[in-house]
Parts: sequence; C-alpha cells; structure tokens
Amino acid sequence: MPPKPEPPPESAVTRRSFLKGASLTVAAVGVAGPGASVARGARLEEDGVPILGPGPTAMKLEVNGVERSISAPPSTTLADALRDEIGLTGTKRVCDRGSCGACTVMIDGRTVDSCSMLAIDAVGRKIQTVEGCGTPEKPSALQEAFVECDALQCGFCTPGMVVSCTALLEQNPHPTREQIAAGISGNICRCGTYQNIFEAVELAAKKGGGRGR
Repeated sequence: MPPKPEPPPESAVTRRSFLKGASLTVAAVGVAGPGASVARGARLEEDGVPILGPGPTAMKLEVNGVERSISAPPSTTLADALRDEIGLTGTKRVCDRGSCGACTVMIDGRTVDSCSMLAIDAVGRKIQTVEGCGTPEKPSALQEAFVECDALQCGFCTPGMVVSCTALLEQNPHPTREQIAAGISGNICRCGTYQNIFEAVELAAKKGGGRGR
C-alpha cells in the first residue's frame, strides 16, 4: 500500500487559497479608483481587503447632475437602483437582458443598457436618464419633436429612444437618415414607429439639437 502523501506546508499555495485570493482581488478592483468610497459599506477580511455584500452597501451616484446616496446590495443593477432606490421610473426595465434598449441611459456621455450594468460600477461617473434630457415644463427640442411627429405609441421604448437620440444629436447635430438608423439600432420599437422617430430626430436637428433651450 503506497504511503499517504504528506500535507503541503502552510506557505504552499493551494487551489482553495488561490481561488479565495483571486476573488478578493476582484472585489478590491470593484472598489478602487472612483468607486473607492463604497468601501465604507464593506466588510474587511483579515488581510484588509474590502469585501462588498451580500447585504446593502452605501454608494453615491451622480444622476442628472445631482449626487444621490443609496444603500443597496452590490448585485443591484443600475436600472433597478434608478427605479427602486432613486425613484426615476423613466428608465424602463423590459427585456432585462440588454437587447431592447428601453433602459438606455448615458454614462459619461455614452449610451449603455442600465439593466446590464451594476449600480456600483457607475459610482464616480456621470449618469444621465431621460429625466435629465428635459422636463414637462421645459422639454428639449427632441422631446417636442417626438410629440409633434407622433413618434411614440405604447411609450415603453420612448424613454430609451429619447436618450439614444439625444446622445446621437450631441455627437452629430445633423445626422443623415442612415446615421439615425445606426444611432437607434440598439433600441427596439415594437409598435414600429421608426419612420416617425426618424422624422422627429430630423426635425429636432433643424431646431438645434436634443437639449432643452
């Protein structure tokens, strides 16, 4: 009968210790840089590496130019944080898999599907929702054009569509029809009002863009 192998010395790296170390490194990366402030809601392991969750974690999000403090599990998506924690329900949670575009917001000027991004990853970044594009009292030229051109029906796709079109006009104030189609390619309108949406963007471009006046 072969002798039993001797146990590895304490200093040896085992599979368990390697996986634990790797997970701690990932957790540390999640709170580094701009997001380091969320470490105040984290637990500390013996080696001092911050671990987030599974319970609520305090974090600050800059939404439409205003800093908002929330407390939510680190697994919370940005879409759920905006809707449930902050109360900005313009961001629609429809497909919940990043394929319909109804939850589109802008992060540092770029469009993202907020259902596919964790809220904690947006700490330290500038978030803009449809509520930041204009208000009922002072709508943007694009929002006025959406109404004038009847570019909405059921309304579920409209907030995300407005955000995508706003981002498009900020990057390209006078887009062609083909460029408009490319700009909203990540947004699905199940009512099929694409022609009206194209016309609304073109009208807004003539009026000076997507921002409020």
